[in-house]
Amino acid sequence: MTGIAILGAGRIAEVHARAIRDNGAELAGVFDIRADAAAALAARFATRAFASDDAALNDDAVDGVVIATSTDTHVDYILAAARAGRPVLCEKPIDLSAARAEECRNALRGIEVPIQIGFNRRFDPTHAAVAAAVRAGEIGRLENLLIVSRDPAPPPPDYVSRSGGLFKDMMIHDFDMARFVLGEEPVEIAAFGSTLVDAAIGEAGDVDTASVQIRTASGALCQIVNSRRAVYGYDQRMEAFGSQGMVSSDNPRPTAVLRTGAELTDARPPLMDFFLDRYADSYRLEIASFLRTITGGEAPAVTFEDGYRALIIAEAARRSLDERTVVAID
Repeated sequence: MTGIAILGAGRIAEVHARAIRDNGAELAGVFDIRADAAAALAARFATRAFASDDAALNDDAVDGVVIATSTDTHVDYILAAARAGRPVLCEKPIDLSAARAEECRNALRGIEVPIQIGFNRRFDPTHAAVAAAVRAGEIGRLENLLIVSRDPAPPPPDYVSRSGGLFKDMMIHDFDMARFVLGEEPVEIAAFGSTLVDAAIGEAGDVDTASVQIRTASGALCQIVNSRRAVYGYDQRMEAFGSQGMVSSDNPRPTAVLRTGAELTDARPPLMDFFLDRYADSYRLEIASFLRTITGGEAPAVTFEDGYRALIIAEAARRSLDERTVVAID
């Protein structure tokens, strides 16, 4: 049985622990600098808590490592795991700085260890179906891509101040999806943002409402719309429009039941209101992909380069917002 160690013991670490178990792999252990948190998570999954990251990375029972720690530790743990010869699945983003991510990329040269970045939305069945339809040519030439991503409620201001901001924390998923569906690199970006939801987010130096326009070298366009508040639930949709038609992914609902009566017409259940519910399948499929990389030699489905390029786009978006200009993406 393939053994996976998790570095980190927070909410997303528990999601990965459950996905490891659901895929028939073994959770070989957990490490967190908060020993009590590591012990609690380990106890919930009947495994052990490692005393140190070195112990986790060099244990014979560990075949791969999931990094689910704070963003500022990702680079150090990626390098440590790679040097220990352990395949890596690291949560996004690689770092809050593209320059530091580039330093990490340079340090990894010559180390033949697979590294996957945790852009789980690529594995969402509905989004993945849109990308597959575009690649198969079902809509002809892709001309315009629309991505809508709205959270039910804003995060606390203290989280915002250490998250890297909306572009690196939230919209970075959409930058990755844009690259994934477009099939080519963005060359220009124009970003707009406002603080319309929570003044404290603005005081922390960020925006809570944003839209960007992206252009590729072929001329294909992509619009991304983000908001930190959607009173009706977790709103995640995508629409790819092409010369021969359109393909889109809508929000999944808890059930497919429709109700119609004298005072309502085609009333559907409300949207899911938590990202872990909306993307439960994607996290399971993401771990399944990682396990195939470890045991079957598949190339990582989402590479370090993918994570690096999404971070470059996020920094270009912030520059566009600050300078109020269209920015070339290098």
